[in-house]
Amino acid sequence: MTALPVLDVAGLSLVIDGAEGPAFILDRCNIRIEAGQVMGLVGESGCGKSTMVKAILGVLPHNARVLSGSIRLNGRDLVAMDENSLIRDIRGKQLGFIPQDPAQALNPNFKVGEQLLEIWRWHGAALRGREAMDEGRQRLLDLLRRVQLPDAEQALERYPYQFSGGQRQRLLIAAALLCQPRLIVADEPTTALDVTTQQQILVLLSELARDSGAAVLFVTHDFGVVSQLCDRVTVMYAGQTVEQADKRRLLSDPRHPYTRALLDCHPDRMTTLGGIPGAVPRLINPPSGCRFSTRCVHAHPECSLRVPSLDAGSHTVDCRWAEQQRGGHRHADSEAGRG
Repeated sequence: MTALPVLDVAGLSLVIDGAEGPAFILDRCNIRIEAGQVMGLVGESGCGKSTMVKAILGVLPHNARVLSGSIRLNGRDLVAMDENSLIRDIRGKQLGFIPQDPAQALNPNFKVGEQLLEIWRWHGAALRGREAMDEGRQRLLDLLRRVQLPDAEQALERYPYQFSGGQRQRLLIAAALLCQPRLIVADEPTTALDVTTQQQILVLLSELARDSGAAVLFVTHDFGVVSQLCDRVTVMYAGQTVEQADKRRLLSDPRHPYTRALLDCHPDRMTTLGGIPGAVPRLINPPSGCRFSTRCVHAHPECSLRVPSLDAGSHTVDCRWAEQQRGGHRHADSEAGRG
């Protein structure tokens, strides 16, 4: 019997109602992450990565509506759960979150120990009372040592301003792992860090994910980070998941024109400073079919129709041009075989 994925986002479509009308932010998105796997979620700013994170966490704005699809964590559909159930059963307990800005995530008025142990108080304590809190404190100290925070005992008595940016990020990594969640969502947690600290945090996250067996969704715009940390990659464009593959395969053989264009913009590959012509479309009235068609050099009138999803084993791509290329390769292979 095949084990359920830790996270299974299937056919998720979402709109946000505004003064100008509904914005179709997510369109039939799919993400699947197995236990112990690190999935990179990449794309330009405005492509829906943060909205996807909010949908998984269940913290969408009041004017957001899920039109179709599901978000299953260990088989439970988070879309169908009410707020109280998400607070009691999911957040902090089965789902850990590492935010982008550690300075904003920690309250400057409280000691670090008070803040982090509050997570254990609500979500990790099997027993109520002194025994449970002693257990949580010891687990937190072990994690702080694991994330290489100097003098863990003393750290709990300090305030957030007394830590550097990299140290604050280590505190939040420990907090995310405190209750041994099945899924960790990391929303660009290394963006505000210097290069040396970023490298240390990436190595640390990779080791902790592997040792804990948790699935990780790592949001980033940097393919350099993807190449170091991730096992698989999902590429998003304008609210659509356009390509998913094993990291090595996607980096060496991208099939979707958008993925290729993104990789060509990386400093290690770029030959000009032109970037990708055009801009991400407004999602109040998005293009029908493939939303990248307005910027794509391979665009065809049929791209405005429903986009086919090609599934070649573990490599999926939603692109009519990629479908034609695949068909051409098959024909050539067939001719070579007969020869």
